[in-house]
Amino acid sequence: MTSRLPRIVILGRPNVGKSTLFNRICGRRRALVGDEPGMTRDRLYAHAEWLGKPFEIIDTGGIIPAEKDLIPSEIFRQAQKAIEEATCLVLVVDAREGVVPLDEELAQRLHRTGKKVALAVNKVDAAQHSPLAAEFHRLGIKNTFPISAEHALGVDDLLDYATEGFPQQREPEREAGTVRSDEQAVEGVAHPITRSPDLPIGSPDHPIDSPDHSIASPDHPISVAIIGRPNVGKSTLLNKLLNEERSIVSPVPGTTRDAVDAEFERDGLHYRFVDTAGIRRKGKTKLLAEKLSVIQARKHLERADVALLILDATEGLTALDTHIGGYAHESRRSVIIVVNKWDAIAKGPTTTQDFTQDLREGMKFLDYAPVVFISALRGQRLGTVLKTIAQVAEGRRQRVTTAEMNRFLAEVDFARATSPAGRPARVYYLTQAGVAPPTFIAFTNRKGKLHFSFERFLENRIRERFGFPGTPITIKTRAK
Repeated sequence: MTSRLPRIVILGRPNVGKSTLFNRICGRRRALVGDEPGMTRDRLYAHAEWLGKPFEIIDTGGIIPAEKDLIPSEIFRQAQKAIEEATCLVLVVDAREGVVPLDEELAQRLHRTGKKVALAVNKVDAAQHSPLAAEFHRLGIKNTFPISAEHALGVDDLLDYATEGFPQQREPEREAGTVRSDEQAVEGVAHPITRSPDLPIGSPDHPIDSPDHSIASPDHPISVAIIGRPNVGKSTLLNKLLNEERSIVSPVPGTTRDAVDAEFERDGLHYRFVDTAGIRRKGKTKLLAEKLSVIQARKHLERADVALLILDATEGLTALDTHIGGYAHESRRSVIIVVNKWDAIAKGPTTTQDFTQDLREGMKFLDYAPVVFISALRGQRLGTVLKTIAQVAEGRRQRVTTAEMNRFLAEVDFARATSPAGRPARVYYLTQAGVAPPTFIAFTNRKGKLHFSFERFLENRIRERFGFPGTPITIKTRAK
């Protein structure tokens, strides 16, 4: 898991503005925000900093302690886990609605923890609304702060109190690129809160697919997006890898809405996993939360090094699986096809080979993607998943020297390649221009792209010689 920084946990009943405050503090639109109650379900983590003090901020779902339905009860259980980890608890209430019985119950529960507690009276959007906060003193929380998370009012005072006693960063100088201006802020984060222009709260995402970044270093872990349609076992896989219930798991399709991320080290390698919401067809996506979660899933996919495409073995390959695999291929991510629930399949001598053949026929565009058969629920072959991720991530950044590439080119029998009649293609020179994904430039005898079949022949020969497992290869041409 990530380093054990002090943790501030945001709690409250549904629709009081917890996720807006969370996004404000971490400086980016990390949690889904909308008018629908219950947008957040899993607990979300993000790194933040205030006046040189780094910490982790944790967002939780709207708490309804007495609710017996599956999803609300799981949200409550997730919140209890976050409370156990907390250094400081921030209870968020809605100034416009006044004190409600659920606020009182939550305040009592937080008092009994014996931990440091602050009360954030949200939606105090102007000075004339400040008297609305007075009513909340009867909750018995001494440190009460009227704030507007949406407009960044009063949050500085809240953070002064919440981070009191947190250790200062040893090296106060920021790395280049970690200061975010208003113009650079992610859409949806109105204005960063600052005590001075040089001290913004949050830090932005660091790109992880630059060719200069090393594999699995602490600063640049292997970034893995877990993608797939709803209810195929994405959250179960993340929980098993972490050995904790980080994501809510239920038989209800679409339980995960926010992308849940976690970092951990295994066998000397540093991984960052993102459990994304199940991607549905556009016509099946009705609620705002579902639409936003699908958009977020696509964004997290595009930021990843490796995509784990999770399939349900009991249902076989579906059209939606193929559609989602197309997203990963088009985004030029490296891909591993993970067939989950393999323990539920009756096995024969050729079951694995037959299933793999069906996948290759149904997703010919992902013929470079390794296939791993697992049971996330039972924890079977998860070590194979991590080993394959490491191999694919290394292949994604593999570089072949120009001299080695042209020795290989001299040995290729291009007479076997198919090209349009009367226009045979010749490749004089081949060099690798980039990594992540591997990109090659072929100098040929004519302008324009190579014929599809000729390009595919060349790609296959490159893979035979140099590997590049699980990663797409791009071949660009230049006329000599």
